[in-house]
Amino acid sequence: MKRALLGVAAALVTLSLAAPVQAADTIKIGIGGAHSGDLASYGVPSLNAAKIVTAKVNAAGGLLGKQIELVVGDDQCKPELGTNVATKLISDEVAVVMGHICSGATKASMALYNEAHIISMSPSATTPGLTAGGANPMFFRTIAKDDAQAQLTSSFMLKELKVKKVAYLHDNGDYGKGFADMNREKLEAAGVETVLFEAITPDAVDFSPIVRKLRRAKADIIVFGGYQPTASKLLQQMRRDRVMTPVIGPDGLKDDAFIKMAGKAAEGVYCSYPKDTASLPIYQEARQGHIDMFKTEPGSFYYNAYSAMLCLVNAIKEAGSTDTDKLIEVLRTKRVDTPLGSIVFNKDGDAAGLALSVYVIKDGKFQETNYNITLD
Repeated sequence: MKRALLGVAAALVTLSLAAPVQAADTIKIGIGGAHSGDLASYGVPSLNAAKIVTAKVNAAGGLLGKQIELVVGDDQCKPELGTNVATKLISDEVAVVMGHICSGATKASMALYNEAHIISMSPSATTPGLTAGGANPMFFRTIAKDDAQAQLTSSFMLKELKVKKVAYLHDNGDYGKGFADMNREKLEAAGVETVLFEAITPDAVDFSPIVRKLRRAKADIIVFGGYQPTASKLLQQMRRDRVMTPVIGPDGLKDDAFIKMAGKAAEGVYCSYPKDTASLPIYQEARQGHIDMFKTEPGSFYYNAYSAMLCLVNAIKEAGSTDTDKLIEVLRTKRVDTPLGSIVFNKDGDAAGLALSVYVIKDGKFQETNYNITLD
């Protein structure tokens, strides 16, 4: 693979990228994500997916006659660590990257991957701007964008819940605020009143001021934009203070850790997430692989990450090379059967063929509703 010199201004150094990956004894795949910290429940399942797919491929003889080697970087979903991890993976001469996990860290890392001409495929970064108008030519994802999620959730609120007044709370991040903004845009266009739109501090201990505002707002529903640790703390305080307004959020809430942390306060919460494809044999194979290797059920975004790994491996196999331009051509033209269904990528790097559903928490479990959309 042809490599360029990567300038890292923050460190005031220039990394000279040496021999191409094809000359190495292994094919290196970088894994970037939150493997520790508050959001590890998102990143560790993706790392597990990479380990399982790698083990299967290597046991079957490898890829292009070589074994896959994983090069792992922990960014804790922090943008500043995302750039550090990207720099490390590039200097280690990975062929492709599976990750990063959170939108902020992904956004921070993409300038480096674009310059180095290395594909970065995220299983869970949903910010639309990452792919809008080909903003990041090296970026691909196996997850629906925030605007697609907002299309689903806003339609659900209008048609199924018949909401008239909505309160919006977000963590002011790329992911959370983006989800809130896009729901607001769609709902206000349909005549729904915004009674509160406010940022909250993710690591706050006391949400009393926000809870009081919610009580006065008398919204029909709260649109929450952010990650499950913040949502669980907020919900516990809301319910303790007798604010029983329903809540709907993005795919970051579809995490068993959310139910464990929020407890009974999570009952009735809605969220978007990929449609249940558990009947597919490849889904069952992926699930069993996690049980066999880690002795537990998979966590959030595991199937998205498993799908991303399959797509990257297939691209290298079909291209007969790790040349980035050849890999991009395969990703855009060859469908791949994955645990999420059969997917291919459009010119901007977004996956087509994915389906999204609204889920609700009932009796301490996520239950899929019949409300869903399929992405073009």
